[in-house]
Amino acid sequence: VEALRTLRLIHYAAWLARRWDDPAFPAAFPWFNSQQYWQARILELREQIALMDEPPLVA
Repeated sequence: VEALRTLRLIHYAAWLARRWDDPAFPAAFPWFNSQQYWQARILELREQIALMDEPPLVA
């Protein structure tokens, strides 16, 4: 599950980045180009790495 969540986070950022040249995107997502946004994403990805390093839950 965590690997899929990580993939979703990366895909969403890539989706925004690919469309950044469209004038509507900077207006709709002004936070995307901020240092704070990217610092938060890096922290989130580091947390995901830690979660994926944990042993799997077994029923």
